[in-house]
Amino acid sequence: MVEARKMPFSVKLLIALQGFLGIGAVFGGGALIIDPSGQLLGMPTEMMKIPLFSDFLFPGMILLLVLGIGPLGIMVSLLRRQAWSLGERLNLFRPMHWSWTFSLYTAFALIIWIMVQLYIIKETAVIHLVYMMLGLAIQIVTLLPSARNFYELEDGSGDGITMT
Repeated sequence: MVEARKMPFSVKLLIALQGFLGIGAVFGGGALIIDPSGQLLGMPTEMMKIPLFSDFLFPGMILLLVLGIGPLGIMVSLLRRQAWSLGERLNLFRPMHWSWTFSLYTAFALIIWIMVQLYIIKETAVIHLVYMMLGLAIQIVTLLPSARNFYELEDGSGDGITMT
């Protein structure tokens, strides 16, 4: 039997960062879906300086699903180390639990989201800097040796590790 290990601080921090991102994006994306004009969040439709979207409905859906529900699911799986066959198939780092890898994917998605947003609106606000830093923080914490070691699959299944 594999010896049980305690959850290091870096893992707890990673879980908290994913939760923070997910909750914020669920509220932001939900608000854009409820009011696609963006006025609920104080965002005039004129901010969309490309003809791709006439309002914020589609960006709100992406925000809700990719940066809201996705990170919340990753947060739960980081806690419980849940198995997910699709997650394992999309895992580019085979010796790692899929939720660790998806934590990196989420960080890259957030950084890309902010960069595209900045390109479209051609303005920078404090919130952009905060979320860019959040994306970088998720990357850094995910790559810390203590977090990486915690999610490395010792026998290919990750069994025997407790989250105490």
